[in-house]
Amino acid sequence: MSILRVENLSFSVGDRDILNHVSFRLLKGEHIALVGANGEGKSTFLSLVTNKLNPDEGKVDWAKNVKVGYLDQHAILEKGKTIKDILKTAFDDLFKAEERMMECYEKMADENSNSDELMEEAGEIQDYLSVHGFYALDSQIEEVSRALGIYDLGLDKDVTALSGGQRTKILLAKLLLEKPDILLLDEPTNYLDSEHIAWLKEYLKEYENAFILISHDISFLEGIINVVYHIEDAELYRYPGDYHHFEEVYAMKKAQNEAAYERQQKEIAELKDFVARNKARVATRNMAMSRQKKLDKMELIEKRQEKPNAEFTFKNARTPGRVLFKTEDLVIGYEEALSRPIAFELERKEKVVFKGTNGIGKTTLLKSLLGLIKPINGSIEKDPYLEIGYFEQETVPSTNTCLEEIWKAFPILSQFEVRAALAKCGLTTDHIESRISVLSGGEQAKVRLCKLMQQNANLLVLDEPTNHLDVASKEALKQALIDYDGTILLVCHEDDFYKDFATRVVDCREWSTRI
Repeated sequence: MSILRVENLSFSVGDRDILNHVSFRLLKGEHIALVGANGEGKSTFLSLVTNKLNPDEGKVDWAKNVKVGYLDQHAILEKGKTIKDILKTAFDDLFKAEERMMECYEKMADENSNSDELMEEAGEIQDYLSVHGFYALDSQIEEVSRALGIYDLGLDKDVTALSGGQRTKILLAKLLLEKPDILLLDEPTNYLDSEHIAWLKEYLKEYENAFILISHDISFLEGIINVVYHIEDAELYRYPGDYHHFEEVYAMKKAQNEAAYERQQKEIAELKDFVARNKARVATRNMAMSRQKKLDKMELIEKRQEKPNAEFTFKNARTPGRVLFKTEDLVIGYEEALSRPIAFELERKEKVVFKGTNGIGKTTLLKSLLGLIKPINGSIEKDPYLEIGYFEQETVPSTNTCLEEIWKAFPILSQFEVRAALAKCGLTTDHIESRISVLSGGEQAKVRLCKLMQQNANLLVLDEPTNHLDVASKEALKQALIDYDGTILLVCHEDDFYKDFATRVVDCREWSTRI
């Protein structure tokens, strides 16, 4: 039975087709991965099927009475609400049922009421509440909040005091507690740590209902999906099976398409040559006309255009001293301390990774070392010859075009050089001339990486650079960091990304006061 059916769906932005007459179906219990390169339209597709965007053409039909849960990372959490308040909203339907049950009991006190009917209704509601675990809500909330690293933040904490990653965790926890008929998850692992990703993977593996999942983390997809939908060139293709099966079938289709294209091009060349040589001769004119008709009627095979692959390279600056950073009794935080005194030393050529759960102060430590925020206590010694390239975890999207953004930062470059630099990061002409604010998260990250590539730096400070990047771009970035001859300070939760180049991994839980 189809939970969701999409027919001939089209959507474009300006002159660029994002989706072109695509069709899709979701069956009960299917676990779907929606995959494709950055900017191909994966998040747009979810926005269309949830009516956050209106299609140019086509139909979106949901089955009746289907409960849809959508992880919207841009949802606003109301000031004054605690973490527990937000998580309890997952059970709003049950609380409304309880209210109705209490109304029944109150009305039974009225001597003119039909007590038997009210008692029967109240009993049915109580059975409904029991079946749906209403009387164990607190334990359900505690279980999921512990699994996602929320419980230790304090369930009575105001949600507006949380980091972006922590808020996303809370929205994810709320969604899982709702247990909808279909989960729509757009890169849910972006703000999760290794242990929480492992828990979510097991949860989804056993999830009895359907879900559509967007993720560039292949190891996360392994074992939890049974259908892949691939978006490429504004078209959508269905591949039953796991991700590795999709890769095999896709590679085979690509090879078959290339072989068919080459055979047809050879045939076309031979037909054209025959026509050119024989159309003027009376004896062979009819044969030439016959071959020309065949040429005219031939349905041309289109060769798939290869997407530009990202290629990242970072420029090194002059050699600094042996020790780049040295801290003494460093305590970081804002209004309150996030750490115990930290003794940290970073030496030249090291490639150090900070890991640990969200909200314990990894980004705050980076910003303290860079001098962007003042520490609460202690001192930081910096090498005087430090030249730092900094990639922030999240930034407010600029209203500039990609071209304007790079040109503004590096006015010495020619337009040709700016375009070439952006193209090297895997951005097409359409992207380069678009406003950054309309690009996908992965495309925006590529623009910021492009900006970083134009700098001379002997220290790269990268805060979760893999968030939003597609598989090929992550591999390109990983190779660039392996090849980089300077020092690296990296915050990352993907072990597979950094394990081949990290010289040291620092577990930030050792000094955090949030654990």
